Amino acid sequence: MSNPLMNTYARLPVTFERGDGATLTDTQGKTYLDALSGIAVCSLGHAHPAISEAICAQSKKLIHTSNLYQIENQQQLADKLIDLSAMERVFFCNSGAEANETALKIARKFGNEQNIANPSVIVMNNSFHGRTMATLSATGNDKVHEGFQPLVSGFIRVDYDDIAAVEHHTQNKDIVAILVEPVQGEGGVHVPQAGYLTALRKICDENNWLLMLDEIQTGLGRTGEWFAFQHENITPDVMTLAKALGNGMPIGACLAKGRATNVLVPGNHGTTFGGNPLACAAGLAVINVLETNQYIPTIAKKGLALVNQFKSTLSDQAGIVDIRGRGYMIGIQLDRPCAQLVGLALEKGLLINVTRGDTVRLLPPFVMSTEQTEQLIHELSELIHDFLNQ
Repeated sequence: MSNPLMNTYARLPVTFERGDGATLTDTQGKTYLDALSGIAVCSLGHAHPAISEAICAQSKKLIHTSNLYQIENQQQLADKLIDLSAMERVFFCNSGAEANETALKIARKFGNEQNIANPSVIVMNNSFHGRTMATLSATGNDKVHEGFQPLVSGFIRVDYDDIAAVEHHTQNKDIVAILVEPVQGEGGVHVPQAGYLTALRKICDENNWLLMLDEIQTGLGRTGEWFAFQHENITPDVMTLAKALGNGMPIGACLAKGRATNVLVPGNHGTTFGGNPLACAAGLAVINVLETNQYIPTIAKKGLALVNQFKSTLSDQAGIVDIRGRGYMIGIQLDRPCAQLVGLALEKGLLINVTRGDTVRLLPPFVMSTEQTEQLIHELSELIHDFLNQ
């Protein structure tokens, strides 16, 4: 029988049946250590009892009504996110791409309200913002663009972590916003220099631009703060979230503040499923667990320790270009393509990712134990040593 699924993924030869914390078990009974968290989604691990209980309880009461009506869970989750972020308004959707679409529509309308005929957004080379037509156009990766021209217009590309490149465009009267990841995830876990977001905030304030932060991968504690912008003394005008917000339940959010708060009005934007009672119940449970268990204050320290331990175990190995990260976002860059490491790790019962072709990306769940962390360091270091010494 032929595969009935569209050929959009080069899937690995494994099917998982159940999960528990930082481990997954496949249909053959083999267990795996998950150092990827479903691509930064399952920060609280798999089958977390509090998340499962919240989803089950809500599903027995009410799953969907539509946004034609008030939704209590949605209001409560919005209040929590606003309290944690100091933003002012929230739009709920189903994914990170949808959240970024919302942000881009805010930027376009913000510009049109100022009679700017061709409102443009500065975006970064090596970035990733999604796979819808607008978000793939914003993404700074030619491979993502391939086959989908003509792209959506209105994007100006500059190098990441380069303030002078942004300042070069301050005389362009069409620019209305900057869209940037606080840490580039899909681009290879690139952490900008300290003060980068602060400098962007200053440029936006001086030029009446919106500062829009894509925190889809960094948000909800992954970098050691609730939101990555909190490492610097700023707040954005727009911030997008998804991934960890539902711990696997599809949910995204676009938050706005100040001049971006009331740009969208009834009729401008919408969603059928976004912010439904079930998804928001999961989101509330996630935030409650993060607050109750105080995971986030430990993530920066644990992530730094992981980076240092990998540097120690791999320091004498030729072929290592860089080991970098912030919190539980870690990249190990090699001097050669290393996508085959994913399959080799799978054989050893370890789930990792390779991005940009040459960088092992680790996004461990916050619930990973000390013993599991030591297992990750030992097994992955051994795997990289063997691969580079072939």
